[in-house]
Amino acid sequence: MNGLNRLRGSRAVAAITLVGAAALVMVGCSGTPASTNSSGNSGGSTELTLKLGSLMPETGSLAFLGPPQESGVGLAVQEINAAKAGITVDYTAADEGDTDTKAYETSISKLRSAGITAMVGAAASGVTKLILNGNISAGILTVSASNTSPDFTDWPNKDHLYFRTAPSDLLQGEVLGNLLAQDKKKSLGVIFQNDAYGNGLYQAIKSTFEASGGKVVANASFNVGDSQFDAQVATIKAANPDSVAIVSFDQFKTIGPLLVNAGIPAKDFYMVDGNLSDYGKSFPVSLEGAQGTKPGPALADDFTQRLQTYWTGKGNKEITDFTYAGEAYDAAVLIALSALEAKSTDGAKMGAKMQEVSGGSGNGTECTSFADCAKLIKEGKTPAYHGYSGMSKFDDKDDPQGAVIGIYKYDANNAPQRTN
Repeated sequence: MNGLNRLRGSRAVAAITLVGAAALVMVGCSGTPASTNSSGNSGGSTELTLKLGSLMPETGSLAFLGPPQESGVGLAVQEINAAKAGITVDYTAADEGDTDTKAYETSISKLRSAGITAMVGAAASGVTKLILNGNISAGILTVSASNTSPDFTDWPNKDHLYFRTAPSDLLQGEVLGNLLAQDKKKSLGVIFQNDAYGNGLYQAIKSTFEASGGKVVANASFNVGDSQFDAQVATIKAANPDSVAIVSFDQFKTIGPLLVNAGIPAKDFYMVDGNLSDYGKSFPVSLEGAQGTKPGPALADDFTQRLQTYWTGKGNKEITDFTYAGEAYDAAVLIALSALEAKSTDGAKMGAKMQEVSGGSGNGTECTSFADCAKLIKEGKTPAYHGYSGMSKFDDKDDPQGAVIGIYKYDANNAPQRTN
């Protein structure tokens, strides 16, 4: 990663900016759409057709992240098509499941066979690691809204065919580690899942917390797909830490009550984006006072209302958690803008334009909607899209240059409330 410029408030670190260099140059395109050409290589003005796929967890241990991300992409596609700006998105959604169910194996084959040239997903870092090289070989531009493994920063041979609108776990781990220190915690037990996500976040939390003078006194890992966690809880309980970090997905539904029943109060829990969800009053124990972190700024009410209207309009239940919805929406918008700027829906050509349409390089004009950014392109200008995910300008490693990390605290209804 590049250097960190930290912005600190009265709470823990809430925003971190990564500064990167960029050298990709874009040119604007103009003209009224005159013909349909999915490659955009016929010369002159073209009406582009983008075959876009998404790989999101409709099932599996991250299923609670499916609705917010699918609604984000779906809403973006709806608004892109409604703008009639010279590009039509042909959208196909598929289920990634998780690394235990392996639903992604069938889904990614389906998407590739459908001829997609760009994809939003996968949600889990572990799944993306299993499908990314195949996408790169197929020339598919892959943009994840929630991959946080540090490994993607220097992924070999990605050639601007992989981007993410969520920050590395190095940032979230630093924020959580500083939150522990700010709360004057001295000893920490960590339960974490043994995969790319869990290991990366565990190391980041441990490094920051111990640099502040604390000590990780116990750690216990588990594998995705495990359903019994008594041994992990016993390991943590035996060390008697004054705080416990749980790095998991929906396994927390079992781990949390086990910890409370073992005599570890929920007010000493520190959670992460993979399990920071609204558990409701039906949850078997109270989580009041537990804290956690997840990337993303507070979302504007009009955006969440648009997401809700889109999602329920498709016959789905209301969304109760908007985690990574903004990042998914922005991923789809940036892909479409890169196609317009490239005058092509070829994966590599779109990838070559992603950095500059995000404002990560060049001297683009800031814009905050697809329609406004597309208008700039039509006028021969370069857009610099500023969306709902915060500081998502891509650096020269195709990572967002910065991110806002939210800090949350559970109320009496077992719902996380933002505190920064």
